[in-house]
Amino acid sequence: MAEDDVRETVEAGSVAATEHAAQQTTGGDDESGQPQAAKPNRIGTGPGRLLLSLYAVFTVAALSRSIVQISTKYHEAPLAYLLSAVAGVVYAVITIALWRGGESARRVALVCCSAELLGVLTVGIATIVDSSAFPDATVWSDFGIGYVFLPLALPVAGLLWLRRAAREAGVQPRQTGH
Repeated sequence: MAEDDVRETVEAGSVAATEHAAQQTTGGDDESGQPQAAKPNRIGTGPGRLLLSLYAVFTVAALSRSIVQISTKYHEAPLAYLLSAVAGVVYAVITIALWRGGESARRVALVCCSAELLGVLTVGIATIVDSSAFPDATVWSDFGIGYVFLPLALPVAGLLWLRRAAREAGVQPRQTGH
């Protein structure tokens, strides 16, 4: 009789451990007590993979261009070349954030995409208003015309994707106020 009690206790413990592991893998139970499906935490998967690839290409393009320009003809247009380097660094941070995934990486990518969009708009307007301030083009000059306007489209697509990914992961925006 005691042997049966021990076997039932071991089996019950095994079932409980299996259910706990399933909840950890799937994200726990919903309000009805049913296990939830796993929520994707990788923002660089699915459509995010295309963004990840484009940002990786832009990282290489912007950084290599700026390195060559800064090392060979910095005196000709220092602001333009430094802005291209800044764009390359921003692209690199976004690439890494998309690759890593997770909530903190999504927030980093969100800030960087916002900064990138602000940079593209600011430099784009500045190059149209005062083209003499930029004797040589940057990645963001004329809203990225030298790169088929992808520098303008990428942060918009990135912000939309990050918003969608947050919604799918169930991330609630932070409430501000009293």
